[in-house]
Amino acid sequence: MKHFLELAVEAAKEAGELLRERLTSGMAYELKTSHHDLVTEADRLAERVILERIGREYPDHGILSEETPPARSQAPYRWVIDPLDGTVNYAHGIPFFSISIALEKKEEIVLGVVYDPLRDELFSAVAGEGAHLNLDRTITVSNVKRLRESLVSTGFAHRSELRERNLNYCGAFLPIAQSLRRLGSAALCLAYVAAGRLDGYWELNLKRWDLAAGCLLVKEAGGQVSDLGGRELSPTGGELVASNGIIHRQMLELFGA
Repeated sequence: MKHFLELAVEAAKEAGELLRERLTSGMAYELKTSHHDLVTEADRLAERVILERIGREYPDHGILSEETPPARSQAPYRWVIDPLDGTVNYAHGIPFFSISIALEKKEEIVLGVVYDPLRDELFSAVAGEGAHLNLDRTITVSNVKRLRESLVSTGFAHRSELRERNLNYCGAFLPIAQSLRRLGSAALCLAYVAAGRLDGYWELNLKRWDLAAGCLLVKEAGGQVSDLGGRELSPTGGELVASNGIIHRQMLELFGA
């Protein structure tokens, strides 16, 4: 697993350097499915950097990545990649985005890396070995016990009915939580829960590449992840709530669980 982690870190940092360089020169974007769903040239270039590096080392591994079709889905190992999580932020020059790389073994997430290239913060986890910041500092979730003392975050899905539903959830949280944020990068929000910077986070329509690495970070840092009903997450993605574990039940109650 050590070599897998080294590879993921190297790939994330190489892609991060590219994203930093492209950000300063301005970045045009295209629309994928709606005016909410963007892709930039940097998304594709960062993805290429990551896929080429992994492909040189492990050409027989499976790939699930946001901007390219899945490859070798039946392979025992599969890399799950979001080359630029927070594309809308990136396209507008807002300095909050990340690179997410996870490794699955027989559909179980065994390794996760989330890299913030602007702050040079690398969050990593290996199953059973805890979660770390910049490889040498152990991170843990917060010990906040009450939702009214908690800082929580969310994100909004593209589909209008899910946005409406989440507005209702936000309305439930606002008078109870200490404060609510919408930061724009699911992977980085999950890393912040793992590091104790956020106490909770939820979103309604995430893809596997959005959450794979971040969920392992939260669990290895001592937190909890589930769907909004408290059940195990779907292997393909969907709705997610993550927390320090202590306030998890309090959050679920606001979702009607």
